[in-house]
Amino acid sequence: MPVEFLGIAGTNPASEVTPRPGGPLDLEYTTKLARAHEDNGWDRILFAYHSGSPDPAQVAAYVAGKTDRINLVVAHRPNVAYPTLTAKTFATLDHLSGGRFEVHVITGGSTADQAAEGDFLAKDDRYGRTREFIQILKQAWTSDERFDFNGEHYRFEQFVADIKPLQQPRPRISFGGSSAAAYAVGAAEADIFALWGEPLAGTKEQLATIDAEAAKAGRQDRPVIQIAFRPILAPTEELAWEKAESILGRIKAAQSAPVKGRFRDPKKTPENAGSRRLLAAVEAGERHDRALWTAPTGLTGGGGNSTALVGTPETVAAALLDYYDLGVRIFSARGYDIYDDAIDFGRYVIPLVRAEVARRENAKREELAS
Repeated sequence: MPVEFLGIAGTNPASEVTPRPGGPLDLEYTTKLARAHEDNGWDRILFAYHSGSPDPAQVAAYVAGKTDRINLVVAHRPNVAYPTLTAKTFATLDHLSGGRFEVHVITGGSTADQAAEGDFLAKDDRYGRTREFIQILKQAWTSDERFDFNGEHYRFEQFVADIKPLQQPRPRISFGGSSAAAYAVGAAEADIFALWGEPLAGTKEQLATIDAEAAKAGRQDRPVIQIAFRPILAPTEELAWEKAESILGRIKAAQSAPVKGRFRDPKKTPENAGSRRLLAAVEAGERHDRALWTAPTGLTGGGGNSTALVGTPETVAAALLDYYDLGVRIFSARGYDIYDDAIDFGRYVIPLVRAEVARRENAKREELAS
């Protein structure tokens, strides 16, 4: 499959380096950011989820009316709505967007943030619930016959959805995680498996695990692999690293004014396996491979998508292609200055990666034809 690029659909300008200037939902900014991605070569944007944030599905429906092409990836936690209701909600959103909807299912890596919405399941039990949720979603979107479900977490009888997604056979379902339970569920059920940006060796290790779990589940191929980075770009390598160091200073300054409503303390050991893997990369050194930089990860306590790729557009594109060579086909990228970086990455990095992937694919076809 061709390479794809996933950006972020922020509802306000806040980031690790920029305190929020106003309320949580700035519709003018939301539209501007979505258009910046659509107009600069991105394929998809993610509407993130947090217990206190604006509802991502409703924001995506709004953005659907302001964009024409870009796919809208809505993050969703299984604990917040019954899967039959979710199936109808998202099928409706797929129609409203003209078939541009996808869902990213979040099992939940923060016990405190899950508890804020009344979810007190243990972590491995949450993965079991996610497995059932995805199975129900798939069947609800594709079955024209009434069906029953009798699982550990969900039970219902004789459900059939009148509204099915516009996309056939159904929208893609993405999933992320780095624990044993996450590998098992995602490799068996997801269309896309999302990882955070580790060094190449760690990524290769995770892909081998996903391959093994997919085979164990009886799949003929693994899910499409997605990986996330924070790009830091400049015209020269020296300027890029100067910019990187200035971003560290800005993160420290912004941490003195924490975002309201967030539970995570960067000084505490994170609960989720993905963040702990990132912190292990920090312990191994700040610089890895061609351009990977872990200093922001250390400063934010392994806070999710936090490893950076630093350099000129050519260097960052080459680094992404190193991951492409491992089998990664979707790149998630979010800069620290979210709007400006979305434009720069789209203008200067995406075309380089697409051109090189196309060149390689053409060379393969010519080799097979000869």
